Amino acid sequence: MGVSDIHLLPLNAESYCIYFRVNGKLTQFEIKKIEWGKRLISYFKFLANMDVGEKRKPQSGAAHLMVDDHAIELRFSTITNVLLLESLVIRVIRQQAKNQPTIRTYFPEDILLLTSLIRRKSGLILFSGPVGSGKTTTIYQLLRARMAEETLQIITMEDPVEIYEEKFLQTEVNEMAGISYDVLIKSSLRHHPDVLMIGEIRDEETARMSIRGALTGHLMIATIHAKDALGVIARLQELKVTNEQLKQTLIGVVSQRLVPRYCYKCKGDCLPDCDWLPLENKRSAILEILAGTDLKSALTAQEQDLNFLTLNQKLRKAWACGYIDKNSLTQFEIL
Repeated sequence: MGVSDIHLLPLNAESYCIYFRVNGKLTQFEIKKIEWGKRLISYFKFLANMDVGEKRKPQSGAAHLMVDDHAIELRFSTITNVLLLESLVIRVIRQQAKNQPTIRTYFPEDILLLTSLIRRKSGLILFSGPVGSGKTTTIYQLLRARMAEETLQIITMEDPVEIYEEKFLQTEVNEMAGISYDVLIKSSLRHHPDVLMIGEIRDEETARMSIRGALTGHLMIATIHAKDALGVIARLQELKVTNEQLKQTLIGVVSQRLVPRYCYKCKGDCLPDCDWLPLENKRSAILEILAGTDLKSALTAQEQDLNFLTLNQKLRKAWACGYIDKNSLTQFEIL
């Protein structure tokens, strides 16, 4: 069915509602009585090693399941509303996604550019996009392709690890134990890696260590929150990274969205139960890539010289080609 999130939310003092997020869209599934919802949340909190008795403070946890010989990781998050009723959101992470052979995109030429960037020996490559836009999947597929060409020491630092890969040395942030991103980066740089993957640049120290890693001859790949590729540069500057440091290290910026593919049977976005498109093809990536001379122009504030296709231009191109419908164009355009 392609469910990425399960929401169990209190409607009122008498009932809970279950929602499924499928292909990025939230769909109501069922309404249950309040006691049923409370018992189910208590069960999941127990499963995720959360404090079952604590109902006021937000909590998070995780659990692993095997379904039809496929590994699935569940990430749980609770929060309490003004009626003192807990809500629960479960993120469903399917580990079999790591076996996808290619990055699904509307414009295959983008993959050639990403592949050329990932083959560089050093530098900083940054990915941006909303939660659930496929950034981590894209990065892992690129790293696997690079690993298939040559043997490398690849270390990942994540919060949490979402895709397990036995060929990578995977580490995880644990703030309660004092293991932050910058601590992991410092330790990993002493481990003589070829490639470092950072789950997210959140603060000045992590940004500084990412720049340091690139300057010392490592290929650094990270995600960062920004609305588009040019916004990534502005965000790094907010984190006290100088323009000179960016000129010396930044080799590529990617902004990614997962956009529903037009279905000729559904006459719009392909519905979850439609079999005209395989589940994995119901959405594909649209990538805004800033690299090469365009990146140099952006870093020298010569935006009049930029020739790369922006995310909005890619969306309009996908719509003109019939890959997506008008609603998706409107929904994903950056204002």
